[in-house]
Amino acid sequence: TRMGLSEGFWHHEYWLPPGATWEDMKESADVHYPQPQDLLLCIPGALFLIIFRCIFERTVALPLGRRLGVKDKLRPKVQPNATLEGFYVLLGRTPKEEDLISLAKQSDLPVKKVETWFRHRRAQDRPTVMKKYCEASWRFTFYFTSFFSGLALLYDKPWFWDHTVCWLRFPQQPLLPALGWFYLLELSFYCSLVATLPFDVKRKDFKEQIIHHIATITLIFVSYCANLVRFGVIVMLVHDASDYILELAKMLHYMKWKRVCEAVFIVFAAVFIISRLVIFPLITYYYFVTKFQLFLITCLINAFLMILQLLHVFWSYLIIQMIFGVILHGAKRKDARSDTEESDRSEAEDLAKNE
Repeated sequence: TRMGLSEGFWHHEYWLPPGATWEDMKESADVHYPQPQDLLLCIPGALFLIIFRCIFERTVALPLGRRLGVKDKLRPKVQPNATLEGFYVLLGRTPKEEDLISLAKQSDLPVKKVETWFRHRRAQDRPTVMKKYCEASWRFTFYFTSFFSGLALLYDKPWFWDHTVCWLRFPQQPLLPALGWFYLLELSFYCSLVATLPFDVKRKDFKEQIIHHIATITLIFVSYCANLVRFGVIVMLVHDASDYILELAKMLHYMKWKRVCEAVFIVFAAVFIISRLVIFPLITYYYFVTKFQLFLITCLINAFLMILQLLHVFWSYLIIQMIFGVILHGAKRKDARSDTEESDRSEAEDLAKNE
């Protein structure tokens, strides 16, 4: 199947350790190995997850959020103004001082009023608290399900606990159907995240999120094709260990359960730092780099694992900064990964002035 696609691209010297060929991984009625075409199922898989997410957010997350007291803040209404709206849509959401003066003349309004109009207009486009809650609910549900179903799949596998066994007889390691589906589910989810990025809540680390998603999708694709499925599943599980705790903390934040939110966030910080800065490097660098023969694909995987590790360090810095600055020292509360627009406080001030 690989040779039919492109003989040069799928040459065994690139994808398999020295001495191994694709002939070593011939399928039979009882023995199956990963096939690249399996991953094409991620396209309908991602589409299914997007549709399922829309249904989940409307029928489960939204009613649940309302029952738990999630409320959107009142936002100042913007007076319709074709001149200002035209500039906002076509030229920019934050006009410069000379633009403000020009727009004030064109619309026969004081500069201060034009400035306020743009601030209110930006506030209208900012995601609501309920939208954030629904998004966090969906991610919590997926990560929670993914992590514990992954644990259920792996807890009785000897290679999960002893990573030296993980590489035994590689690459002649038959693919367990459950692990194949787990891989496909993870790939479909990350593809769905990339597809919905323009519509999801945009945070300060938006660029880092894009890099993370691309690195993750590449690693899933490459590791599956090279039959590094055992290693890949362990890496996925290490990542999923903290993600659902973060989404739970966000949900509690939107519900305004301050103390519980802070406690959950500290648990998240501990799990994140242990899993990403201790366990992840130990698995990847000790077992994968020092105990394994290097070839082209493992070098590529190492490069992407390094990118992930740099992102882990970056996010750990933000998390530690948040714990010390916000929770322990009681500083002004602000999410280190908060939205890029003005805070809700400025909206509240504008509302107070208008009343």
